[in-house]
Amino acid sequence: MSANPVRGETCVRVAGVELVLRPSFGALVAAEQELGPLFALVERAAEGRLGLGEMVALFWHCLKERPEGLTREAFGEGVAVGGLAAATPALRVLIGQILAGR
Repeated sequence: MSANPVRGETCVRVAGVELVLRPSFGALVAAEQELGPLFALVERAAEGRLGLGEMVALFWHCLKERPEGLTREAFGEGVAVGGLAAATPALRVLIGQILAGR
């Protein structure tokens, strides 16, 4: 499955599997319920203060499809093992979508 940039989608690779992130309204509402206001999250990211747990939570809520058996803990571990440099492009896309209001 590949991301559709027209829909605001992006991908993150976890444990060798490319997963599509889609920042739908429902996904962003769920993320906001867990993490607090999204604009505050964007501000923390801009200041370099976004925690790994916050990034993983945003990604988790934005997963278009969750592979069978994938737990949030395993997903978070996979993101961490992949490294922040690999996850940053996906984070930038999601933040751009939050700011654009798509």
